Amino acid sequence: MKRSDAPAALAGLRVLDLSGAPGQYCGKLFADLGADVILIEPPGGSPLRREAPFIGDRPDPEAGIPFAYLNTNKRSVCLDLGRNADRELFRRLAAGADLLIDTEQPGVMAERGLGWEELAKLRPGIVQTSISPFGQSGPYAHWEADDLVLLALGGLLSLGGYAGGEPTAVYGQQAYAAGSLFAAVASMAAVLGAEASGRGDFIDVSIQEAVVMALENAAQFYDLEKVVRGRTGGQQSVAGSGQFPCKDGFVYMLGRGISSPQFWTSTVRWLNEENVEGASELQEPRWLERDFISSDAAKTRFAELFVGFSMSRTKEQLYRAAKERRIPLAPVCAPSDVLASPQLRYREFFVPVWNEFAGRAITMPGAPYQLLGTPWRIARPAPGIDQHRLEILSEIEAVS
Repeated sequence: MKRSDAPAALAGLRVLDLSGAPGQYCGKLFADLGADVILIEPPGGSPLRREAPFIGDRPDPEAGIPFAYLNTNKRSVCLDLGRNADRELFRRLAAGADLLIDTEQPGVMAERGLGWEELAKLRPGIVQTSISPFGQSGPYAHWEADDLVLLALGGLLSLGGYAGGEPTAVYGQQAYAAGSLFAAVASMAAVLGAEASGRGDFIDVSIQEAVVMALENAAQFYDLEKVVRGRTGGQQSVAGSGQFPCKDGFVYMLGRGISSPQFWTSTVRWLNEENVEGASELQEPRWLERDFISSDAAKTRFAELFVGFSMSRTKEQLYRAAKERRIPLAPVCAPSDVLASPQLRYREFFVPVWNEFAGRAITMPGAPYQLLGTPWRIARPAPGIDQHRLEILSEIEAVS
């Protein structure tokens, strides 16, 4: 149940979003929960406006889909922070802000006279969150890096892709997303702390370190066993557990439990009930021996048997049949499958957002959480370049 008339969770919070592509998702998380997020763009607009893909077939700065998604509910004003007059306007905005998000190189904001220590003199409770590739200190601090470089230097790129193949980056700017998520959590904690103490804080977010967090137990594997984890995409971990092709795509099946033979017993019974040629050999004792099922010979033989069966069936047919037998099997969903998911449709996860350039609403992902009392919502689309200048300047004058 959703309450469209309920107050927003972060209503009353003001955020200055001075970030580029690495940090605009952080600002979006605040904006979509009701904070007043002012996107401060350079003259001509954020570079993210010019990043593909675009609505239509021409690279118009108002048609960039990444910008349209990452900046819902924000207001826009363009400031040239190289000019004294615009730096003064920024200071006046900061004097009434709770949080500042930036993605500048270390030291740049301080050189402008806009570092946290200076801004805290205007607003003692302000929190400044700086998201940078490698953090504010260390030998890499002043290096530049894009999303792919950060996936590589964070170690995650080495784990992506097929066994024996080249490293492959996961789709989308996932390093930037990870940095923004950690930045948002830390920022919210610091804002709450500032409300209690009256004293703000400076938050130093390293995107590289956020990526390293996604390695899960890879570091422990090396520390404890000196095993370097590698790419396993498309491989069976043991015979019966892995990704397999089918009539309309792929499925992932866990045909063996971690400690129980139940899934394997059910899988063997399933293939024999379906009269899969050769499936009877899966009942031989060797298929219960760890050394054998971990061998390439066992993996190859199981794949021969199962793929001959799965290629005549769709993802949905395999999923339903496996579910009846309590065998863990999941379709590998393409984007079209995700859009059609009855679960996501029921929860109204995808939302229509009006886009002026397209002249219609476009579909976007919503939030992966639901707050009943203080719901998330998109009240307005991403702003045009400098769209709210007069509105924001008038607010500054009213406070003066």
